[in-house]
Amino acid sequence: MPERSNDFYPHPWLAREGWFFLALAAIIAALLTVLACYWSFWDWPAALGWLVFVFVVQFFRDPARTIPAQDGVVLCPADGRVIKVEKAHDPYLNRDALKISVFMNVFNVHSNRIPVDGRIVNAWYAPGRFFNAALDKASSENERNALHIVTESREDVTCVQIAGLIARRILCYVKAQDTVKRGQRYGFIRFGSRVDVYLPLDASACVAIGQKVRATETVLARMRQPTGSAGSTEKSDV
Repeated sequence: MPERSNDFYPHPWLAREGWFFLALAAIIAALLTVLACYWSFWDWPAALGWLVFVFVVQFFRDPARTIPAQDGVVLCPADGRVIKVEKAHDPYLNRDALKISVFMNVFNVHSNRIPVDGRIVNAWYAPGRFFNAALDKASSENERNALHIVTESREDVTCVQIAGLIARRILCYVKAQDTVKRGQRYGFIRFGSRVDVYLPLDASACVAIGQKVRATETVLARMRQPTGSAGSTEKSDV
């Protein structure tokens, strides 16, 4: 049986990161509704208040995910749409790498998951600007948090959380020297963002530009298979 991601990080269906915003939206919507009971002028603001509440609920949903059982695969760290699959320079490890980028819009789940089993060797946080996360310059100029993970087979993986146009806070709950498991919930980015993953050049991408992906459940790539081992190169179903 495949593992469950919430075996590693028990958490409610509505992420704790959103509880304050949920409470605030509910209070404001309720107050507007009370006003609407006395003055019809407040009918539309009250309706808008409840729409905002529904939006906040959907943004902070955080469902459990099933972890694929295959060996040697890199799992998608975020929900969203693939916007980059290319050879690129990994600025954190100063190497050429296969870069796969996933853009999260405000309607995606924003809980981030670890893509591979391994140990975090280093972590970097860089303050920055808040350009649209879909733009190329977001990788180098936006606020970001990067993790260097060494897998059990000694492969280097760099996973970068990038804030977006509306996002104003990156949350990361792991640090250097932590041992991590794929599918483990490790962070959250509020209100629209992006995740870049840098892999060894001999890794094989299992997704294409424009493909919709799901954190943990979508296989992002496959690592180089040891001599004599068999591995499928089919794309993952989302």
